[in-house]
Amino acid sequence: MAFAPSDEPVALKILVAGGFGVGKTTLVGAISEIRPLRTEEVLSDRSVGVDDIDGVEGKTTTTVAMDFGRITIREGLVVYLFGTPGQERFWFMWDELSYGALGAVVLADTRRLTDCFPSIDYFEQRGTPFIVAVNCFDGAERHEPDDVRVALDLDPEVPVLLCDVRRRASAKVVLVTLVEHALKTLTAAQR
Repeated sequence: MAFAPSDEPVALKILVAGGFGVGKTTLVGAISEIRPLRTEEVLSDRSVGVDDIDGVEGKTTTTVAMDFGRITIREGLVVYLFGTPGQERFWFMWDELSYGALGAVVLADTRRLTDCFPSIDYFEQRGTPFIVAVNCFDGAERHEPDDVRVALDLDPEVPVLLCDVRRRASAKVVLVTLVEHALKTLTAAQR
């Protein structure tokens, strides 16, 4: 399914979700054509015992509202990226951020795979098309996408791919995969 040029501008909204420290802010920053809006705050003593930093001990900041980026595909076709906050105490914002979204990227870190279950559950319950992109962190053990699919108990039609969100080309593959999956899912639902 291709977008036909028209006089009306088209805006697509994509969410980037996942657990704490999985790379959501990094993905938005790697692909956005504008300087991303970030709502990062320094982790403080107050987060001790609240934020689980096992596996991401070097993390010093956290998103407290959202990340925002933009990609112009062509004149009249723009993609807006919204990175969700990863900690449970900020989940109340997800309903507002997800309103009108074409779909979502759920980022996963195999060192903390269970951290992406809340995101997967959220999008499954709302019927929002999503993919799982496994961010391949330096030094982390690599797993095949099919093994990750089994571990997350995903339906076979949900794409799972490996990525490095620091790299623009990798982030682009992730977003293209999501858009193709969302269009396929939405087209099938209309039949």
